[in-house]
Amino acid sequence: MVKFFKIIATLEGLSLLVLLFVAMPMKYILDMPEMVRYVGMAHGMLFIAYIVLAFILFSEEKWPVKKLLIVCVASVIPFGTFYIENKYFKASSNS
Repeated sequence: MVKFFKIIATLEGLSLLVLLFVAMPMKYILDMPEMVRYVGMAHGMLFIAYIVLAFILFSEEKWPVKKLLIVCVASVIPFGTFYIENKYFKASSNS
């Protein structure tokens, strides 16, 4: 489960960066809103999966509440999921 969470965390982090630094400028600078629709949808689904998996791991791995809150807050900060993956899951290789 941790390995799957790490994959989703990476994809969610990348989707947030693409949304903020590619799709949004295309919408507001180049008047091309289409990319926001697709990237936003993908990011939304990955965000939901990230949060659901965080709660599953919270339950299965007996995380402290503080760790759960940090992991969840990191999902809305650019580069936050990469930091969390490195800090909490770098040495973790169990599935």
